[in-house]
Amino acid sequence: MAKWVYFFGEGKAEGKGAQKELLGGKGAGLAEMTNLGIPVPPGFTITTDVCTYYYGNAQTYPPELVAQVSHSLSEVERIMGRKFGDPANPLLFSVRSGARASMPGMMDTVLNLGLNDATVKGLAKVTGNERFAWDSYRRFVAMYGDVVLGLKPVNKKEEDPFEVILEQVKHEAGARYDTDLTTGDLQRLVQLFKGEIKKRLNVEFPEEVHEQLWGA
Repeated sequence: MAKWVYFFGEGKAEGKGAQKELLGGKGAGLAEMTNLGIPVPPGFTITTDVCTYYYGNAQTYPPELVAQVSHSLSEVERIMGRKFGDPANPLLFSVRSGARASMPGMMDTVLNLGLNDATVKGLAKVTGNERFAWDSYRRFVAMYGDVVLGLKPVNKKEEDPFEVILEQVKHEAGARYDTDLTTGDLQRLVQLFKGEIKKRLNVEFPEEVHEQLWGA
């Protein structure tokens, strides 16, 4: 069976630092650091071959990919002691793109994937910091809307739609900096960001965490 996903965690990685062609620069680097014993949080790399397969097969994934991702995700859950989508103690992911060759400034990142209206409350309780949880959530919604859903300026003259909303809320709240915004302000931003996605793209921001993951 073809291998499309390479796991790393607990001091061992399935990949190696020399496999940049297969794992991309970031994936190979994470594998190398893990194998060297550097404390790297667990995760998994989807190979560059998946991209080749995707564009060579009518934009579909290899049939084994879903099961391999599911297995690696469950391993991350086991190591971290958290469940993806658990409203009480949520596991969040960072999704980072990579390539065979270095492409500075061209790669996208989505942070805090796994947050939704339920898990944000769990994050607030686990961290003891409600403002931190909602600040993370509003950043995630904006990042997902931009990187995954494509809600971004269409030209250099147009302002970022999420920045426009942020500045409006700051003005109304009398906040000079983002850090001056209250938890209530951040909760409002989440709803306004979602509303902008719906209005501009006619799609709903995905609340289901696995839908978020496969979108990213």
